[in-house]
Amino acid sequence: MKKLIAEAFGTAVLVLVGCGSVALAGYGNAMPLGILPIALAFGLSVTAMAYGIGPVSGCHINPAVTAAMITSGRMSAGEGVQYMIAQVVGAFIGAGILAVILGGKAGTVFGQTTFDPAKFSVGAAFLVEFISTMIFTVVILGVTQAKGGGGNVAGLVIGLTLALLHLAFVPVTGNSLNPARTLAPNLYVGGQAAAQIWLYILAPLLGGAVSGFLFKSGTLSSDA
Repeated sequence: MKKLIAEAFGTAVLVLVGCGSVALAGYGNAMPLGILPIALAFGLSVTAMAYGIGPVSGCHINPAVTAAMITSGRMSAGEGVQYMIAQVVGAFIGAGILAVILGGKAGTVFGQTTFDPAKFSVGAAFLVEFISTMIFTVVILGVTQAKGGGGNVAGLVIGLTLALLHLAFVPVTGNSLNPARTLAPNLYVGGQAAAQIWLYILAPLLGGAVSGFLFKSGTLSSDA
């Protein structure tokens, strides 16, 4: 239960601070320069939680990361499903707090992740979310492995990687890489944001699962 509470808390913080950088600070309206503060908000939130709740739950705060842990053999499927449920609950808590702060007047800017079909095809958006999530989870699995891992700096490396990926892919999909992080804000906004949720669930989960298999097979793992 302590692990699940930690996962819910960490995911709530990620959504509140990360999406808050868009909905409260207004960086989403300052593109492309606004990408940097948004990237730092999400990346540093992950870093902070890695050191805050990492010793308790491992700080997944992302169903795609949990999927990678399951397919890499570091976690059972049963425990992984519990983690994912806790993460989704936490995401809704974070989004709920943000909605209260906004007074229910979020409009169309709530930190949701969407892609513009007029600029990018569904296939391109899916590929970006898949590849970027795979990169992110490969880094996580790599720096947390027993042999040659990142040790005490693992949390910093993970957070900076997320920020880096934001710099490249926010213009395409918003760079979610996290089904829980997208689900709550997108449902709140509705419309196209809600209609595109399937992509932001499926692509990251597949990306995480593939990276896990790469480590399980020994292809990328120094522990094998």
